[in-house]
Amino acid sequence: MTAVSRVLIANRGEIALRVLRACREAGLGTVAVHSKADAGARWVRLADSSVHIGGSPAAKSYLDADAVLAAARATGADAVHPGYGFLSENAEFARRVAAAGLVFVGPPPEVIERMGDKAAARRTAEQAGVAVVPGSGPVTDLDQARRAADRIGFPLLVKAAAGGGGRGIRPVEDSDQLARVLPTAQAEAQAAFGDGTVYLERALTRARHVEVQVLADGHGNAVHVFERDCSVQRRRQKLLEEAPAPHLDPRVREEMCAAAARLAAHVGYRGAGTVEFLLDEDGSFFFMEMNTRIQVEHPVTECVTGVDLVAEQLRVARGEPLSVRQDDIRPAGAAVEVRINAEDPEGGFVPVPGDLARFDLPGGPGVRVDTGFVAGDRISPFYDSLIAKLVCWGADREQALARADQALAELRVEGVPTAAALYRRMLASPDLRKGAVHTRWLEEWLAT
Repeated sequence: MTAVSRVLIANRGEIALRVLRACREAGLGTVAVHSKADAGARWVRLADSSVHIGGSPAAKSYLDADAVLAAARATGADAVHPGYGFLSENAEFARRVAAAGLVFVGPPPEVIERMGDKAAARRTAEQAGVAVVPGSGPVTDLDQARRAADRIGFPLLVKAAAGGGGRGIRPVEDSDQLARVLPTAQAEAQAAFGDGTVYLERALTRARHVEVQVLADGHGNAVHVFERDCSVQRRRQKLLEEAPAPHLDPRVREEMCAAAARLAAHVGYRGAGTVEFLLDEDGSFFFMEMNTRIQVEHPVTECVTGVDLVAEQLRVARGEPLSVRQDDIRPAGAAVEVRINAEDPEGGFVPVPGDLARFDLPGGPGVRVDTGFVAGDRISPFYDSLIAKLVCWGADREQALARADQALAELRVEGVPTAAALYRRMLASPDLRKGAVHTRWLEEWLAT
């Protein structure tokens, strides 16, 4: 057991508030860090103490490891929860937290490093007996890339080994396009991630994106918390997520979830993580990547299983075993999450920062809204445009979708545009109602 009494939350917005509430329930004190732009933010006001760590740009605050660690020392925090994004998957930051005598609420740094390198993660998945999308190891020049492409087949993707969140990916249709894309992709990977390594992967053009939530505690317990379907996305950015994945063959579900738990055990995972798969039309599934942190869409899993994923993160960080075993986790009903962003869907989903002149939240049975904002707050241009996550549970998928539609009808946001009206049209789509969606479905639907 590791003594933890005060947790510094190295994040902002709804996830900072989500972690704060879980800490309070566990009897733990909380420290919020904030940039200049977030000085008066809701999660900052609600924390037991707060520290200003720098200027508004993330590079001068939330990505400044020195400032975060100095804030932990100054406030007597003994643990750091990184949330998602920012420093959450930075292995060096995790090492520095441990070196400072603090508890990092996440997996060991060597696991973050291993699974954060996409090529290394593929090799690890293969070692664990988990199928991967046909692809290559790192490619350094055009001749090597063309030989790999001949073996894999077109269409394919050029992917940054250090990429994530849908970034660092370039589609390629033929050999001539590969010649044009490869040097550009390498340069972009170097600029974005500090690592120009790329590899090739077969493009599954009408696959579903299904991910499996895992938990592990370092005491020999590695479980899955079933799956989520994240196929409704635009430019590989998720907009709507569901649990369970609709119309998923029970055999495929069992095999996919077991594969995710097996991979977590194989890498010596600790805490909450997500194993992402591509599910092809024929029912075959392939490992895509592992996210070594809590996910934006974790609430849909909590709604259908009753497992508090952030509470489990805190238990594991303190050295305790998981509170649940595999046989304890029994999903019930269905849940849908839509992301409410400050963006203009008519203008290419461009982020539109501004003041929340009005922000009326929906309610009713099965409705959960995760947000870090209230009316009068400003949606800053310096960060992600996410305002809130609207999550609706129902006894079955039809009820969950109906509640989501009603909740969107009740939601009132003024001062910035959102895609709420578009989501309502999307929810009425026969394809979505049937679960007949894939990772390119939304862009095709928007074009009709």
